Amino acid sequence: MSSSQICAVGRRSTQTMAKFDEQRRNGSVGSRFRSIRTRLAGTTIRHHVTRPHRSPATRKEVRVPSTDTAHHTTDEREVQSLDRVVIRFAGDSGDGMQLTGDRFTAESAIHGNDVSTLPNFPAEIRAPQGTIPGVSSFQVHFANYDIATPGDQPDVLVTMNPAALAANLGDLRRGGLIVLDSAEFTAKNLKKVGYAEDPRHDGTLESYQVVELDLTGLAVAAVEPFSLGRKNSERAKNMFALGLLTWLYGRPLGPSEKFLAGKFASKPEIRDANIAALKAGHAYGETCELFRVRYEVAPAPMPEGTYRQITGNLATAYGLITGANRAGLQLFLGSYPITPASDILHELSKRKSHNVVTFQAEDEIAGVSSAIGASFSGSLGVTTTSGPGMSLKSEAIGLAVMTELPLVVVDVQRAGPSTGMPTKPEQADLLQAMFGRNGESPVPVLAAKSPSDCFDTALEACRVAVTYRTPVIMLSDGYLGNGAEPWKVPDLDEIPRIDPNFATEPNSSAADGSPRFMPYHRDSETLARPWALPGTKGLEHRIGGLEKSARTGAISYDPSNHEDMVTTRAAKVKGIAKTIPPTVVDDPSGDADVLVLGWGSTYGPITAAVRRVRARGLSIAQAHVRHLNPLPEDLGDLLHRYRRVVVPEMNTGQFAMLLRSRYLVDVKTISRVRGLPISPVDLCEELCQYCNGETEEA
Repeated sequence: MSSSQICAVGRRSTQTMAKFDEQRRNGSVGSRFRSIRTRLAGTTIRHHVTRPHRSPATRKEVRVPSTDTAHHTTDEREVQSLDRVVIRFAGDSGDGMQLTGDRFTAESAIHGNDVSTLPNFPAEIRAPQGTIPGVSSFQVHFANYDIATPGDQPDVLVTMNPAALAANLGDLRRGGLIVLDSAEFTAKNLKKVGYAEDPRHDGTLESYQVVELDLTGLAVAAVEPFSLGRKNSERAKNMFALGLLTWLYGRPLGPSEKFLAGKFASKPEIRDANIAALKAGHAYGETCELFRVRYEVAPAPMPEGTYRQITGNLATAYGLITGANRAGLQLFLGSYPITPASDILHELSKRKSHNVVTFQAEDEIAGVSSAIGASFSGSLGVTTTSGPGMSLKSEAIGLAVMTELPLVVVDVQRAGPSTGMPTKPEQADLLQAMFGRNGESPVPVLAAKSPSDCFDTALEACRVAVTYRTPVIMLSDGYLGNGAEPWKVPDLDEIPRIDPNFATEPNSSAADGSPRFMPYHRDSETLARPWALPGTKGLEHRIGGLEKSARTGAISYDPSNHEDMVTTRAAKVKGIAKTIPPTVVDDPSGDADVLVLGWGSTYGPITAAVRRVRARGLSIAQAHVRHLNPLPEDLGDLLHRYRRVVVPEMNTGQFAMLLRSRYLVDVKTISRVRGLPISPVDLCEELCQYCNGETEEA
């Protein structure tokens, strides 16, 4: 390995790395490290390299001559194959990190990799510039195999200022690559973060490979022909960085060029400047010989089909549209904008041609109430919200329980209570979804497990709401809603139809034999009451929040009738369990003592952690539930088969508490409430303790 070559900034397979470590311990790989500092074209590279190891997964590439003759070399470039890479782009809220990460993700998806992302940004529209609270980041994990999470420790950190470095350095793996904008490391910016000395020179970064680039200056030079002015020119540095990383990892450049051409079509000078910066970053990587090695991550094998990148909120919107379509109903969304659910409203507002009506209400109560009214008139009513909005909607959801009308409530959970941390994920609304209404008012509750699964979960919520005439709460969270992954586009014709089964004629007879409509004459299988559209002759009936007679629908204060109606509404929800498929258990050995059970967005971290546990030779079983109320009929028997049941969740143990009370099983909780997804590395360590019997009894 050449002394000017940066070490692999990605991950080889576990077997390859284990072999490398063994060779190094045996002395067959040079273990002497030396620090190198090279300056070229306004760039500083500091890194540690091992020599003379050469990866067997390396192939030759035609050499690209350097434009800097002082550093011209006759060495051929190498392309090194990696299994997976985790990159985090970080900077100020105005540095375009979300766009940069999103474009790199799209390029990787088009390349054929499996991808998973974690956007992380402040709640403020423009947080204080150059401060840690104002840091925005986007992490993308791409691989040549099926991955479950956005990754734990980044391999590469692209940092636009000292604040971004300070906020993210602790997550970067040792030996990882830092690409930083040296222009932003001024005394003023260092002081904002609390750095007494420049971390580039005080030994803070000794454990990492560091590439210092004047990204700001290089971007300004690249867009100089467009006369944008200094301030606007500096904004192109994110595209320069994107171009450089695109070259380093062999991503296709065309998709981002096409995206920029469309996004800024009405501003030709901005369009052309961004494309120029993107190409300049790519060319810079090619010609300056900063990196003596490039990397490739081969496409991941996937079932045949049409794929696209999708976020959880977009998948939810598509699932709602599809559910209404399969039921032959108009989709009505009544909603009030709230982070992180607003994207669903934005997306559905564009879909008028798909028989979608959207109403941006003045508040949460108006949003859900309008959706109930739409369902009464024969549409599929939907409302979207997050934690604080769920609290405000609770009375109206109780009204939907009492009127027994279809309603889908999407709760994209965030960290609370109150305003909390609006852009950070949490799973703390479970008990609110289950019990957050006055009186006995049970509702079905479902939870999506991944961004693409939001489509299937939203579709299932529509099926349950229409079939059983009930409000349904779908739980997502900010991690899923904003995160992205590949999604196999389904064939619409293969999705079963949903029968709204509208009442069209009287369903009973009066004492004199004349036809009569009984609004609570229930379906014998589902216990759903008839759905009669207003204005249908002969089907006039009362509706509202007061208790009704079990058959006639007249207002009733009879104690026995009330008890009957309460019991019937509960039985209707309980009966949904008959349609829930058996719980799938992943227990390869068949002799595991420990079952890790998850719900919602913990699926990815649990899956990744379980893989790590098994790689250590330990047996562990995994299961995940979508239906939280009612629970699958086989879940109780499943829990009793294992010596220990562990539930990781992003709250203080809400699901575990429900399982304990329902099944009398001593369920253990692994709780995280940090406003971040659960770390698979940390989770693996705790699960190993359970597998080894090291965890003390509670």
